[in-house]
Amino acid sequence: MDISELRREYTESGLRLENLMPNPFDQFELWFQQATAAGILEANAMSLATVSAEGEPSQRTVLLKYLDADGLVFFTNLESVKAHQIAQNNHVSLLFLWSELGRQVVIAGTAARVAHRESLRYFLTRPRGSQIGAWVSQQSHIISSRTLLEQKFDEMKHKFADGKVPLPSFWGGYRVRPITFEFWQGAPNRLHDRFLYSCEDNAWKIERLAP
Repeated sequence: MDISELRREYTESGLRLENLMPNPFDQFELWFQQATAAGILEANAMSLATVSAEGEPSQRTVLLKYLDADGLVFFTNLESVKAHQIAQNNHVSLLFLWSELGRQVVIAGTAARVAHRESLRYFLTRPRGSQIGAWVSQQSHIISSRTLLEQKFDEMKHKFADGKVPLPSFWGGYRVRPITFEFWQGAPNRLHDRFLYSCEDNAWKIERLAP
């Protein structure tokens, strides 16, 4: 399959240092708001890359659920591949791709479990079907058929029919504490604009990277 002619010419106005906010969290929030305003489907989708103790990389798409001064938070099964790899090596990378705006944000940092009360607080906001679904899947494990999932879902639905769905002990959140942010804006002739934020002495330094 030859896809060498599949290309896009970036025509956006570019990104300049003087237009960047001093704090990368503020810059990210601005870009995120612009992505949602542009109608980008699941603007909170981010690729999460992890590495095992043996150095084997793995990545998947997860959803950012909220951002605070300490980092970016997502939720998952605590017995999944990603959870096991984070336990072995807590250095991770996140990638947000907003292609409609010609933008990417790459975040490198460390991941750590959030407190039980924080997981519970978010879990209670999930739709009931999603709460039940958290009980059903042994995420990343091999299963013989989808029928088993549907049967398990029906069992859990019946089990919790008369009350609230409790938080599973094997489900919770992770907060990624950023070490660096890279903001990437497509530009004509592949001369893209890239700016790297890195923290030194409790202050953020901004440097331009070659495209």
